[in-house]
Amino acid sequence: MEMIMTAAEQKSRTARSYKLILLFAMVSMTMMFAGLTSAFVVSKSRADWLKNFQLPIAFYYSTAAIIGCSVTFYLAKKAIQKDNQTQTTMFLLATLALGILFVFLQFAGFGEIVESGYYFTGSGSSITTTFLYVVTVVHLIHLAGGVISLLIIIYNHFKQKYNSSQTLGIELGAMYWHFLDLLWVYLFLFLYFFK
Repeated sequence: MEMIMTAAEQKSRTARSYKLILLFAMVSMTMMFAGLTSAFVVSKSRADWLKNFQLPIAFYYSTAAIIGCSVTFYLAKKAIQKDNQTQTTMFLLATLALGILFVFLQFAGFGEIVESGYYFTGSGSSITTTFLYVVTVVHLIHLAGGVISLLIIIYNHFKQKYNSSQTLGIELGAMYWHFLDLLWVYLFLFLYFFK
């Protein structure tokens, strides 16, 4: 005898499937960054490793900006669960603004490094700054995916596709942004303590 699945059960199964796919993607990204940071640790024993290299001040501010993204995305999710469209809009746009600020501050940090006389490529580069550049640029590439997904979420929100009974897109976006946040905090602390 065939079981007929209700709409709620189908919706729940679809949500679980999407969350599982996202979780697998996040695990693979984590493994990639674990490999990069392991290579960073191994490379510290090189004679040409910069022992007194300081992270740029802009990276501290960018860390605050990306933590702010997690807070505003969380608040957007809570607002849509209460069917508060206005607050959801405000928090989603705040997340976008903080995400763009994070990217701007990352590039400002690169500028600070170059102004200090360190380069990422070429004869004036060092293995230390090249590693820093690779790790942060790879994170920025993943963040670009987050910004694109956020723009799609904002577009769908303006098309009124989300409400208290349909929050999947916002939930998935929040999961990914929380992951990006934790990943950057890990990378920042790693680069700060293992320089």
